[in-house]
Formats: sequence, structure tokens, C-alpha cells
Amino acid sequence: MLLWNYKFNLTTDPKFESVAVEVCKTTISGIKECAAEERGKGYLVSCLVDHRTNISEYQCNQYITKMTSIVFSDYRLICGFMDKCKDDINKLHCGSVNTGEKDIHSQGEVIACLEKGLVSEAEEQPAITINEDCKKSIMRVAELSSDDFHLDRHLYFACREDRERLCENTPAGEGKVYKCLFNHKFEESMSDKVRLVCGERLIVMALPPTVLFSTCFGSCSAGQTVSGECQGEMLDYRRMLMEDYSLSPEIVLHCRGEIDTHCSGLHHKGRTLHCLMRLQTLIQETDPGADYRIDRALNEACESVIQTACKHIRNGDPMILSCLMEHLYTDKMVEDCEHRLLELQYFISRDWKLDPILYKKCQNDASRICHTHGWNETSEFMPPGAVFSCLYRHAYRTEMQGRRLSRDCKTEVQRILHQRALDVKLDPELQQRCMTDLGKWCSEKTEAGQELECLQDHLDELVTSCRDVVGNLTELESEDIQIEALLIRACEPVIQSYCHEVADNQIDTGDLMECLVANKHQKEMNEKCTVGVTHFQLIQMKDFRFSYKFKMACKEDVLKLCPNIKKKVDVVICLSTTVRNDTLQEGREQRVSMKCRKQLRVEELEMSEDIRLEPDLYESCWQDIKQHCQNVVFGNAQVIECLKEKKKQLTQHCHQKVFKLQETEMMDPELDFQLMRVCKQMIRRFCSETDAKNMLQCLKQNKNSELMDPKCKQMITKRQITQNTDYRLNPVLRKACKADIPKFCQGILNNAKDDNELEGQVISCLKLKYADQRLSPDCEGQISVILQESALDYRLDPQLQLQCNDEIPRLCAEEVAAQEQTGQVEECLKINLLKISHEGCKKEVLNILKESKADIFVDPVLHTACALDIKHQCAAIPPGRGRQMSCLMEALQDKRVRLQPECKKRLQDRIDMWSYAAKVAPAEGFSDLAGQVFTSPAKNYILSMLAMCVVLLFLMGLLCGRITKRVTQELKDR
Repeated sequence: MLLWNYKFNLTTDPKFESVAVEVCKTTISGIKECAAEERGKGYLVSCLVDHRTNISEYQCNQYITKMTSIVFSDYRLICGFMDKCKDDINKLHCGSVNTGEKDIHSQGEVIACLEKGLVSEAEEQPAITINEDCKKSIMRVAELSSDDFHLDRHLYFACREDRERLCENTPAGEGKVYKCLFNHKFEESMSDKVRLVCGERLIVMALPPTVLFSTCFGSCSAGQTVSGECQGEMLDYRRMLMEDYSLSPEIVLHCRGEIDTHCSGLHHKGRTLHCLMRLQTLIQETDPGADYRIDRALNEACESVIQTACKHIRNGDPMILSCLMEHLYTDKMVEDCEHRLLELQYFISRDWKLDPILYKKCQNDASRICHTHGWNETSEFMPPGAVFSCLYRHAYRTEMQGRRLSRDCKTEVQRILHQRALDVKLDPELQQRCMTDLGKWCSEKTEAGQELECLQDHLDELVTSCRDVVGNLTELESEDIQIEALLIRACEPVIQSYCHEVADNQIDTGDLMECLVANKHQKEMNEKCTVGVTHFQLIQMKDFRFSYKFKMACKEDVLKLCPNIKKKVDVVICLSTTVRNDTLQEGREQRVSMKCRKQLRVEELEMSEDIRLEPDLYESCWQDIKQHCQNVVFGNAQVIECLKEKKKQLTQHCHQKVFKLQETEMMDPELDFQLMRVCKQMIRRFCSETDAKNMLQCLKQNKNSELMDPKCKQMITKRQITQNTDYRLNPVLRKACKADIPKFCQGILNNAKDDNELEGQVISCLKLKYADQRLSPDCEGQISVILQESALDYRLDPQLQLQCNDEIPRLCAEEVAAQEQTGQVEECLKINLLKISHEGCKKEVLNILKESKADIFVDPVLHTACALDIKHQCAAIPPGRGRQMSCLMEALQDKRVRLQPECKKRLQDRIDMWSYAAKVAPAEGFSDLAGQVFTSPAKNYILSMLAMCVVLLFLMGLLCGRITKRVTQELKDR
């Protein structure tokens, strides 16, 4: 008690005040508040203590420091404190003002108790209120004692041992010991008591920010440069707030239930704050986007990633966060860092003031275009996301569309959009409007990027508000596919090899996706990239606006020719039908613009690659695909090719769709993806200057070239087999024989069904008329080509295959197994004509013999054997209409001419076959019947019988008289 009285007297004794006046004369005159204080009551010393940070005199500073250690040892020695806080001390039971036996240092507990009450009041605990005057005094004491660890008596005595152990090399003063203890707060070696006391002190310091950074006073006016010392204090303060949620009473108050329920045990190093997801105000205050090191949880979790993936960026640079986002979902990213990064980006994505790079680069654009002078000007008329939405709308404008962003700002806006696409939660508008649909359709989609893909897949089922957002985002992706960061990463090898030129462009406009589609089947393409590109193509089918280049090239044509059509596939069909009709009507001007026709061709070629890109065909054949092509992989038109090969086994509806597709492909072979892919090199070699419509015709003409690739030759043969099943699949034949078909084959057409093959019946009909030399010249030329091709390969004759399906394997198995067909199978059937039991097959072979008599070129075996003799004996005879065959027959009968032995033998065989054919072939007319009678061995008998019939009829007339009744002349004339 004597010691306390002595200390009290020191603070109020006029002698000590006079010493203070003498030592601090210059300081007092410079501080008006202290010069005006009443002498003799201790106010002068108290005022100097309050302003000790502004004391520059050395002796005065030493004197006030000594007095400060006396004053802060007991709350009653602090000028005015006891008077202002006496009622609160009693109310909170913080100690007694009465004298009694008490530890000489216990009075530091009183201020500590009042500080606890202040924290409890901030946390809105009931029945705890502190009057404003006392509250100011407590805060002032806390501020003054924060400079020196020794002045905080409660903290000093509680932390002495830990201070010596953990901060032995840290000098006292300027708050350095405070910082050291706070930095070690979460270490296991620190005692619980010290950790609790440190926590309480931090909370009090957090209530008035000025406690920690008095160095920043005067630095808050607009445009003034903040000193490095102030920046350091701010960095420490923000880091403390991020590390310990308990320093923010509003978090403790409003999130107590969530902390206890969901975040128990996560109190260290900022983990609780990352557990909580409603901290936007705190995030704004701490602004970790400006310096990731403020966020200790993020800093520690991502340290390894920063050291490897972002080591080229200066420590503390805001670009570190962008670098981490660029490596999100990559092999370099670790799981813990991924979680912490997304938690922070969740808030940054909802308040773009938290992105310092974007703010810096786009500040002028925001003012110029969006009419705002500061992004902090948020209100109900200017919500936080409004400025960025404005920038986003102007980011992809062309010069013709008006004002555009600067290059730097546009780059930052694109960066933000790329980061948004990584996770649905980073797109506030998308998450807000699509929360219900995400739960309904996409609850099982948990991997990166799957949620947006799921929403796109269910686009038609989404609620209107969500569908609009997803549609706008998809439309934006079609213009700048690099927004799909995950897809771009997966496709990096292909981009580097084939698309690097378009990828380097500042403006994408859909070129990169078009390049990826074109190179989708290159060896560098991996499964993830293929799936991603195909998925985007499938999404584009839902709306033609999702294909940027198609939309820009054809939007005027769509409005004029295909209004009210939304789906891309329907728009493509509408426009392509218009182009085809205008082309068929010769002389009519094309209604579809040139730029649209070019892009339309690109879209048609892309659609031909995958059956899923043709929804009508896909839906019609879904069951057939599952039944007949279940193991066939989509893409490369493999499923379409499978359906073509299994065409006879398909359901009626699917069969009709496949037939219609084949008809389109035959008219425009460039749409036949498999043909164009397999024969790509051969097209370059043989048909580089051929029009796309005549590509198959060109390949057929060069099919037997020695330079022809075997795989391409096989594919051409497949297409020829298909063409010969129905004349409608051969546009060249159809055009050449448009007058002959209805003239000679009308009966077959009458029984034909739409979109079903005629199995070569019309072509067989034309072949017979060719043998009779009754076709028009153009049609005869085309049938001649078909006869030559089918003579070499029996598979090109569908009627022969159909009728001789059993006979060919039985009689000509060895010839069928030959690696290359050169007419052996037909030759085998001719030789074994007498062994054929099936009448239909026998008739087809006889027709072949009849056709070969009309032209030697349709008999490849005979033509090969007699090629030299034709050159020598019949060089002046033009081919066709059986002329060269007649020449060889005359040469055979002329004993002066010596034919090649093989040719002579083959000719004699043909004569015998024709003779037999004439005997067994049914007569198709009166001339055939007369010919058979005169060539028959029993012709005399037949003629005699016919004569006897005529004589008998004459005699009956003579003997029996009139059969009809006689009538008078008058009746006849009447």
C-alpha cells in the first residue's frame, strides 16, 4: 500500500510535473493539448504519455518512458481511468478499488477483466454493457500499451516464460514482442494460458484498427502514397485477422453455431475461416487477393505449388493467385491447395474489387464505358458485380459494334472468364440461377467441369432463368473456346502441333474449335480432348447460336429463309435444302449468300463425322445401334458405316433413314466421311482438281491404277456395291438414263417403295436392253461401265448375288476366296452353267452371256485373252454394239487368220455357251420364238405340225359351212 501511495504521489506531485516541464519544455510547447492541461493533478504527465510517440527530445522521451512503466502498473494510476470506469469495474466484478491485501501486480488484472467485458459486449452477450467513456479509456490504454510489451502488465506476467523461450532475441518496443508472441500463438510449445491471453489481447486490438497501425495515420486520403512501414503494419494486421476467426467478434457472434457444428477443431492457422463460407465483409477488409501471404492457410497449403509452378513470379505479387488458378486441376496442384484456393476465389468472384490486377487494368475502361468513377461506389443502383458485367458485355465487341475495351482490360476480363469456367461456384450468376437445376440434374457430377457440361446436356429441361445463363455462357464459349480451360489443357498436344497459329490470336472467333474438330482424329489427340470436343459439338446442335462462325456467317440467311428455327441441325437442313433446290433449278440465282454457303459446307462436313451430330438419324437408329453396333466406337463415322453394312438387318424406319443418308452422300461424296478419310491421299494424287460432286466418279475411274491404295480401293468397291443396289444411289446413271428407265422399266418402278432399295432390278432391266441395243447413247455408256465393273467383281451385281447366293459358294468357293476379283467368279458360273440347279441363278448367268455378246469389254476373261488379236485383226473396228465381237467371230471362221491359242479356245467356249443359252433361254418375244424354232433340231416336225393345223382349220370351214347366220343386204346396210 505504501508503494502504491508512493507511485500515486509521483504521478500527481507538482515537483515531478515541474521536472516534466523542464525536461520536456520544447515538446510541451509543441503539443497544444498538453500545454493547456491543469497543473498539480497529474494530467500533464498523462498527456505526455498519450503523445509519447511524438516526443523527439531524448531526455523527455527517457523520462516519460520511466513514468509510463509506473503508470501502467495499476489502473488507478492512469489519469481519469478510475473515475470513468469505477462503475463498470464494480458491475463486472473486475476487482475492488478498496485497499486490501493483494498482489502488488494484480491490478493489471483489472484492465484485462475490462477488456474481456469489452469483447463480450462486441459479441453481443446479454447483460454486458460498458459506458462509452470507460470504453474509450480502455481502448486508449490498449493503444498506448501496445507499443511496449512491458506496459501490458497482465500480458507481461502471463507470458514471461514463453517470451524468454520463443522471443528471446526480440527487443522490446514498437510492438515487436507482441508480434513475436502472436506469430507463435498456434505452436504446440506455447502454453494454453499464454495462448488465451494473447487471443484476448488480439481481439481488443482488432476492435479499433488504429491500435496496430498508428504509423498509417494521415495515409488514407485519396491518391496519397502509403508508406512502406504502413503497408507492413497493414499486412501483419490482415494476416492476424485471417489466421484467427476469434479476432472478429461479428464472426464469433453470427457463426457460432456453424463453427461448433461444422468447423470444430479447425481453429488453427486460418482453417476455421476457410471452413466458414459467409465471410465476404472480412475478406473485403483483409483483401487476400492483393497478397496471398495474408491468407496463412492458403500460403501453407500452396507453398509446394508456388515453388514449382509459380516460382517465376515475385513473392507477394498478386499474379501468384492467377498462376495458382491456371494450374487448378492440373498434375502440379495438390488437393489441400485446391480446396483453399477455391474457397478464396469463391469470394473474389463475387466482388471484383478484390482482384487488384483487374481493378488496375480496367479502371479507366470502367469509367469510360460503364460511367463509374470508383468501384467502391456500390449501392442498390450499382451492385458489386454490375461493373464487371458491363466490362464483360463490351469485351467481345467488334469495331462495328461500338466502343470496345482496351487490350489490357480485355485480357484481364478474359482471364477472369477463364477462371470462372473452372468451377460453377466461381460464377455467381450461374450458381444463383441454376442452384435448383444443379441439384435436380447434376447432383452426381462432382468432378471438375462436369457441372456445366451436365447443365448443357439438360439445356432443354432447365428453368428459363438458368437456361438463359447457360445459353449465354455456351454462346460465349463458341466465340472463345479458351474459356474452357480444362478442355484447352487436355487438347494442348493437338493445339501445339496443328492449331498453334489460331491459338496465338488475340481474337478467337471460333477458329480454334474449328481447328480442333478438323484434327480430332490425329495421333496426338487424347481421349479427354476427343470427348471434350465432341461434347461441345453435340451442345452446338441444340442451338445454331452456339456455333459462332456459323451464326455470324448465316444469321441474315436464317432470318430470311429459316425463321423460327432454333436447332442447329434443323437450320443446316433448311439452308442446305435451299442450296440444293437452287442448284437443281438451273439458271436460278442462289438465295443463300456465298459466305453462308462456305460455312454451311464446314458444318455439314463436321456433322458427317459422328452419327450423334445428326439427331434425327441417331434417334431413328438408336435400337439398331445397340443391337448391331454396340461395340463400335462413335466418331470417324464408324457407327454410320456399321449401319450401312448391316442395312438389311435394320428396322424399317432406320433402314429408310440410312438409305436417305446414302442418297445424299452419293450426290455429294464429300459428305461421305469414311470415303474421304480413307481415300484422302488418293484424292490428292488422282482427283486434286476434280469438283467435290464428282469425287467418287474420279476415284472409280482410277480404281484399278497400280498406284491406288488397297484400302481406298476396297472403300471404292463398297460404294460401287451400294450404288448398284439402286439406280437412285447413282446420280450419274440416273441423269443419263432418265428417259430410258420409265420407258423400259416402268413395271419395276410401279412396285418400288420410297427409301427402299430395288436390289439392282432397274439396272438389270437396263442391262438386258443394252444387249438388245435399244438404249440411248448416254444411258448405254453408263450401263457399259457398270457391265465392265460387275464382270470383274460379281459383288457389283446385286441380282446375281441374290439369285446365286447358294450356288456361288458351292461351285466357286476358290474363286470367291481370291484376294482380288478379276472376273473369275462369273467365269466359274459360266463354265458350270449345266450344274446350276436354281432357275433364278441360271437365268442371271444366261443374261450375263447375252450381255457379253453385245460387247467384248463386258467379258474381262475373253477380252484379256484376245487383247492382242483385237489389236491386230480389229484395230479399225470401233468398240460397242458387238462390233469387235463380230470381228473376232469372223476371224475365227476365216481359216487364213491365226488367232492366239488362248483367244481361240475362249472364243470357242463362248460360242458353245451362247448356243446352249439360246436353247435353254426362254423366248421373250415372237422374234426369239421364231429363232428358236428355226434353230431347233426338230424344226421340220414343228413346221409340219403348224401346217397341219392351218389345213385342218381350212377343211373345217369348207365342210361345216358358216357358223354365223346369213343376213340380207338391207339389214347389213342399216
